[in-house]
Formats: sequence, C-alpha cells, structure tokens
Amino acid sequence: MLLGAVFEREIAFAPRARGLYVARAVYAAALLAIVATCWLVVTGTQSVATAGDTARFGATLMRILAPLQLTLAMLAAAMTGAVAVSTEKDRRTLELLLVSRLTDRELVLGKLAASLVRVLLLLLAAVPMFAIAALFGGVTPPQLARMFAVTVAAALAAASIATTVAFWKDTTFQALAITLFALVAWVAIGETVTASQGAVAAAMVSPARAVFAALSPSGGATLLPFLATCAGIIVVANSVAVWRLRAWNVARESRTRGTFPTEATAVRTPSREVWDNPILWREIRTRAYGRMIVIVRIAWLVLFAVAVVGILREAGRPRPDRLAVALAVVPMALASLVAVTALAVTSVTTERDRGSLDLLLVSDLEPAEFVWGKLLGVITVAREIVILPLVLCGALVASGITGVEGGLCLGLGMAVLLFFAAVLGFHVGLSYDSSRRAIAVALGTVTFLFVGVATAMRIMVAFGSSFELQLAPFLAVIVGGAIGLYAALSARNPSSAIGWASALLPALTFVAITSFLQGNSLQVLFVTIVAYGFATLALLVPAIGAFDLLTGRTTSGE
Repeated sequence: MLLGAVFEREIAFAPRARGLYVARAVYAAALLAIVATCWLVVTGTQSVATAGDTARFGATLMRILAPLQLTLAMLAAAMTGAVAVSTEKDRRTLELLLVSRLTDRELVLGKLAASLVRVLLLLLAAVPMFAIAALFGGVTPPQLARMFAVTVAAALAAASIATTVAFWKDTTFQALAITLFALVAWVAIGETVTASQGAVAAAMVSPARAVFAALSPSGGATLLPFLATCAGIIVVANSVAVWRLRAWNVARESRTRGTFPTEATAVRTPSREVWDNPILWREIRTRAYGRMIVIVRIAWLVLFAVAVVGILREAGRPRPDRLAVALAVVPMALASLVAVTALAVTSVTTERDRGSLDLLLVSDLEPAEFVWGKLLGVITVAREIVILPLVLCGALVASGITGVEGGLCLGLGMAVLLFFAAVLGFHVGLSYDSSRRAIAVALGTVTFLFVGVATAMRIMVAFGSSFELQLAPFLAVIVGGAIGLYAALSARNPSSAIGWASALLPALTFVAITSFLQGNSLQVLFVTIVAYGFATLALLVPAIGAFDLLTGRTTSGE
C-alpha cells in the first residue's frame, strides 16, 4: 500500500477491536443525548411556537455541538498519534521498525494515518446526529460540510504535530505535554490575531474561530485559507519527522550503546545515598522522565506568560470581557489537568512496558511506599504544571478581575482537581494491562469531566437561566456519565466507594456549575472539595488496599 505495512496492519486489525464499535456508539449516543437535553431545556424555559423559533434553536445547538466535536477530535487525534509512537519506543519495537524494509516516509505517514482511523470513524458516526440537529433549521448542508471539513483538517494537523513530537522526544509524557502545549499555543495565536486583525483574519488561523466561521452564511471565504494553514502544518510537521526520524532515534542509540568503557577508561562514580522510599528517590533524583523534561517546564512558563498578558490586557479595560479572561485561563488549566493525568498514568505504564514493574513487585516495597512515592514524585516532577495554574489564580486577584474570596476559592478548587487528576491517572495505570488503553481511559475520563462541564455551562447560558427546570433534562446525561465513569474506573477492582464516587461526581459537578453561574463561589468550592475529594479517596484507598489485586502480585503466604 501507499502508506506502508504499518497502516495496512491497522486497517486489518482495527475492525476486530470491540472498543472501536463501542466508542462510536457511545459518541453518537452522547451527541443525541445533548440534542435531546437542549430541546428539553429550551421547551421547559421558553416558548417554541414558530419555524423561526426552531431555526434559532437549531443555530444555537449547532454552535454548541461544533466546538465540542472540534475539541474532542483534535485531542483524540493528537493523543492517539503521540501514544501510538511513544508506545513503540517504550516497548523497544521502534528499533525493529527502523531496521525493517519500511522507508522513513512509510513509517511516519503510516503511523499518522493509523492513528487517525478511529478518529475519522468517530466523525463519520457523528454525521447522522448532526443531520438530525440540522432538521430544526438554522443551518444548511453547505455549512455542515464546511464545519466537518474544518474539524477533519484541524484533527489531521493536530495528529501530525503529535506524531512528529513523539518521534522526537524520549518519553510518552514529554510527547503528550509538548503536544498539549502546541495545541494551546495554536489557540493562543488565533486569539492574538483576533485582537490585532479581527475575527475574519483569525478564522484563517485558529481552528476555534474557523469552526464558528464555517457555520456562518458567509463562512466560505475563510474556509480555503484555513485549510491551507492546516495543510502547511501537516506538510511541515511530517517533512521534519521524515527528515529527522533516524537522527532522533538511531544516532542517539548509537551514541549511548556504541562505546563500552574499558578498565583504563572507566571513571569511578561515587555512590549515591538512596532515601527510605526508593520509589520517591528515583522519581525525583534520577532522569526517570527523560533528559529533556526542562523543555516541558519552559513550555508551561510560556503558557503562563501568555495567560498573564491576556489577563492584564483585559484588566486594563473599563469593563473586562469574561470570555476573553476565560480564554486566557481555561486552556492552561485544562492542559495542566491533562498533563498531570498523563504523567501519572505513564509513570505506571512505562514501568510495565519496560519490564521494571515486575522487578518492583518482587521487592520488599510496601504498597503505600509505591503509591505515595509515585504520586509525590509525579507532583514534584510536574511542579511547574501544578504551581503555575495556582499562581494564575493569584494574578486574577492582583489584576482586580476577581476578589480575594473568588481567587482563594478558585485556587483551592484547582489544587483539589490537580491532585484528583494525579490519583486518577495512577489508578487507571494500575487497572489496565494495555498501556494504550490505560492512557486512553485516563485522558478520556479527564476530557469527559471537564469538556463536559464546559458544554453543560454553555447549554445553560444559551437556553435559559432557570436551573431548577434544567435539572430534569440533565438527569439522563448525569446517569449516563455515572455509568461510564464506573465502567472506566472499576475495570479490575470494583468497589462500593468507586460506585458511589461515579454516581455522585456528575451530579455534584452539575450542582457546582449552577452555583458558579449564580455567582456563589463558596458553594462551588464546597461542592468541588466534597465531590472530587471523595472521588480521590475512593480511587486512592483501593490503590493501596488492593495493590496486590491491581498489579497481579502474589503475597508471600500464597
């Protein structure tokens, strides 16, 4: 085939995976549930009596579904592409591919195309749901076609960036973190263009602006420039990957393995004192996460600087735009949550892929030493990723955009969410034997929780303000989310605590959203601490108490 044996294998084996069909069914059902929820909300709070009313509903509904699908498609394509390459590195199978008869072009493009198969099938499954939404009116088939063209182009560009970064960097976490930084930087560049050149020019660069422009009647003028931008990203990223593939992955190996010290040239290095918890010592005092982790830290400092500039720019105006402030803060906060989750889950999956987890399990390490060593090590290694979003909350207070009470509530809530993300990633990493599946479940759960929160907030703001009337339509989504969380988190160790956490988390998150929109910051903080604090304990206690079950380790008495 044109794309090589890597893509041919994916096409042959992908239809055999049950998860492929489950994911498409779940995604289509989720879109249909959102359509039904929005319709129940609008009919419960407003009068829908004319064709104009339904057309306005259809246009508003499409402006909710389109950015949601764009976000999910870009994140799924990027994470799948990065994990597909990084897993080959962790398992040392990339070296076998490099010595095969595959050309560099076939390897790079084959991995890229293979990682996009599932994403494109998800988008294909979404077409009937969007067609149903279009029956309300307010949007035409050309507008839908432009929207899907923008989504596919942005997903392909995101996957190209991810696979290039994954071929470059050593570890899965570095690949995921730098890919997240690149995606957030892409959005930030689009907002910068918006501030300087206007929304029309930004729609030629930013995927978020382009998807909204595609839904407008005159959106065809910006479609081709945006597609050209994505094509440029795709061509440049893949050209660099093909050009530097062996320099990144062969020359480095030869430098580290090509020479062996002799007795005359060997340098005796002093022994290092290991702490009482050797897991924590290894996480902090060694290069367990690669030599170039400093690049990830620099990337987060850049994100922080950009967010502060956006906050100060809005603070200097007589009436700060809340949407602009959210665009300055939310991308970095979401990227930090996903990055912490990625670091936590890969801290376990990498040990398993490299065979070192088996060595740890036959040692005399206690479960608490392993769990707390990993969690504290993750938080320490990701200190910039953890601390900078909290400092950003202080910047909101210092700029006068929010008060001291609001800033404290926001900072404490963010700290709780970050620790929850770390525990979630660690728990999922122990619960699944397959590294790809573990990473997909961990990042998918975080994305479901927080992108779902943003979607629910947008539905509430767009279709009414009577939260009591909106509770009933959201119950189906809450129940579905609870079932999905329980299925994802209790794969190998079902427990009543995880069951209660899965049931309460979506419901209490809905309560927190309504409290936030009503301006009650203390209630938001209280609900967040209760919901995510209990969920954290529900995941953490089994990770220690059922450590032998999760890891498959047998006790000495057996």
